[in-house]
Amino acid sequence: MQNPGEEVVGEYLKIILGCDFVEYNLYTPDVQGEIDVVGINAKNHTVYICEVATHLITGLQYVKNKQPDNVNRFVKKFRKNIGYANKYFPEYEKHFMLWSPVVKNAGSNAKNNQIKDIEEIQSIFRKESNVEIEAVINHEYAKCLAQLRSYAAQETKELKSPILRLMQIEEKLNKHVNKCSM
Repeated sequence: MQNPGEEVVGEYLKIILGCDFVEYNLYTPDVQGEIDVVGINAKNHTVYICEVATHLITGLQYVKNKQPDNVNRFVKKFRKNIGYANKYFPEYEKHFMLWSPVVKNAGSNAKNNQIKDIEEIQSIFRKESNVEIEAVINHEYAKCLAQLRSYAAQETKELKSPILRLMQIEEKLNKHVNKCSM
């Protein structure tokens, strides 16, 4: 079962990017592990391979043996993801995405800097396989949420996604309350 962060990504892939099919926690048979969210837009022959990290207090902070492990963890995940996508979607345009709402920039001299971790991950894949890892973080993540919220506000039918339904309720309630206070 997907978590709320993964559901946000999946709904964005469906509604905003037009994916016909979204799978959560896709088990990869060739290599141990899973991909958080995969979206397929069959009309455009595009596949979206997404890793999702929703850490609201610490930001993007994975550790191993009490040491920061963002770069190693995501390099391993995206290597597996790229292999999977190339094998099973050879004719598709591929987008590899890292979604995280809170990624901290600790400053240029800080020992641990989450923004620099993402830049290092992106650099590794540009050099290694000419692949761009799209970072949907901070402001970009907020823009994506705003797009989903706007969609939810305009819809009159009951939305099936609990996340979108909550956004829809909030938007309709705000509109109603603002009318009531006039």
